[in-house]
Amino acid sequence: MPLPLRVEVPSISGPRLNVVAIVILLAALGAGALMTTATGSPVPLVLMAAVGAIAMQSPRIAQQWERAIVLRLGRFIGLQGPGLFWIVPFVDTVSSWIDQRTITTSFAAEQTLTSDTVPVNVDAVLFWMVHDAQKAALEVQEYEQAVSWAAQTALRDIIGRTPLSDLLIGRERIDAELQQMIDHRSNPWGITVQSVEMRDVIIPSALQDAMSRQAQASREKQARIILGEAEVEIAKLFDEAAASYRENPTALHLRAMNILSEGLKEKGALMLVPSSALETMGLGGFLGAAALRQNKLATGTDEI
Repeated sequence: MPLPLRVEVPSISGPRLNVVAIVILLAALGAGALMTTATGSPVPLVLMAAVGAIAMQSPRIAQQWERAIVLRLGRFIGLQGPGLFWIVPFVDTVSSWIDQRTITTSFAAEQTLTSDTVPVNVDAVLFWMVHDAQKAALEVQEYEQAVSWAAQTALRDIIGRTPLSDLLIGRERIDAELQQMIDHRSNPWGITVQSVEMRDVIIPSALQDAMSRQAQASREKQARIILGEAEVEIAKLFDEAAASYRENPTALHLRAMNILSEGLKEKGALMLVPSSALETMGLGGFLGAAALRQNKLATGTDEI
């Protein structure tokens, strides 16, 4: 049974404090303290502290890459940010902060069968961004998780209908197909997929050994084919040379004499030549004289 897929999604930021809210609270406390000092009663301090606590809920600050989803009594009223904006305490709420930077999400398919029934583990990374913050917040619940599951489903689907060889050598095509599939599913959510990259394809070790042996056998086969082609080329050249010598016996004799001369230059050299070749080329007397000469030089009995 296939193992569950791994998912990594961006973390969601917690409650926020901003300097404007703190300044408002401190100002309210300061004013309450002055009024308490003037009147001698703690009531102004308590009232101003309550007013400051309520008023500090109004200012919000969104970062340059963020958009805030503002709801009024549960109804969407607009996007806010970047920078400082104000809401009505207890009436307006910021339901979510949408990060519009490029986000990376890692996902993997473990023990997934290819179309030729080979179990593989595939790791991939998804680059995406929110282009419509309103749709991402209102059209889908937890859009980060939705994008991750869409990516995993598409990856499993492609692996299931792709043979192992194409999965190993056709990564660019598979990456493009993955991007198209995920983008088609997530685009209605206001999300654009920029690219998908498969980082690694892991196959069982036993299959790796078999593939290694297959590659070695393929290399040996190619080497034998190259050697055979070389033999064919050599045979063609010999055939052309034979045709040339057939038309010119003198050239053939000269070539044979040159070969014998080069071979007999080495001291103690031994050359075996078929007798039929000697008779054909008329080299019997020449070889006998050459051998007698070499024998006399070796024994020191050469006479002038």
